[in-house]
Amino acid sequence: MAYALVTGASRGIGRAIALLLAQRGYDLLLVARSEDQLRALAQEIAQHHQRQAHVLALDLAAPGAAETVAEWGVQQASGQLAVLVNNAGYGLWGRFESLRLAEQQNMLQLNMALPVALTHLLLPALHQVPRAYVLNVASTAAYQAVPSLALYAASKAFLLSFSRGLRYELKHSNVSVTCLCPGATTTSFADRAGMGAELQATANKVSMSAEAVADVAVAGMLAGEAEVVPGVLNKVSAGLTSFVPKGIVEKIAAGIYEKYL
Repeated sequence: MAYALVTGASRGIGRAIALLLAQRGYDLLLVARSEDQLRALAQEIAQHHQRQAHVLALDLAAPGAAETVAEWGVQQASGQLAVLVNNAGYGLWGRFESLRLAEQQNMLQLNMALPVALTHLLLPALHQVPRAYVLNVASTAAYQAVPSLALYAASKAFLLSFSRGLRYELKHSNVSVTCLCPGATTTSFADRAGMGAELQATANKVSMSAEAVADVAVAGMLAGEAEVVPGVLNKVSAGLTSFVPKGIVEKIAAGIYEKYL
């Protein structure tokens, strides 16, 4: 049976995607830092979907993490790796000059360098099956600059551009590349980013559930879509960035995020 490897699989969108892929008949390779949460998810997959799930607990921002994951994934999948979901990542909220440089660099490592390295290392394995998929999880922040989330938005813009460029390069191959760009989602993102309670409450008013986002993501990936933006409001917001002057878009974003700093 074909395998799907999911990074950041212990919670949120990654967890929801893993469960949906198991439901669709894939065996899972689950990677994240929390071994307890991964093992609980693996047990749920085995009990409710009768699929195998192997776990690897690892700090994905650590040196050599991509090589470790790739070697482990190829070994576990035994030539049947069909899906790579680059979901691991996080944001940091605050003014660029006020946030610690080391922590911002760690975020960039996880959001950009890791998915690039994993994709490069695992493409040979993905080419071995009749049909394979890469799903990169970005954000609607990829479509605009976001003051107080400046580097996070930039990292997601990079991931979106990388996904589209790679997709074109692979258009005559068996591998389809999709970029998921969700908006506000009910996950631990806001806590990890250091957002205050007021900003979190504002975001929760328009948040989608991780399960709803995953449902749209998996369907879009398997349909071979280039970009997936879940939710009507998010689609409209992302679309408007192509027509509204950048300065106005940035002012609107700053009005949402900066006033809570």
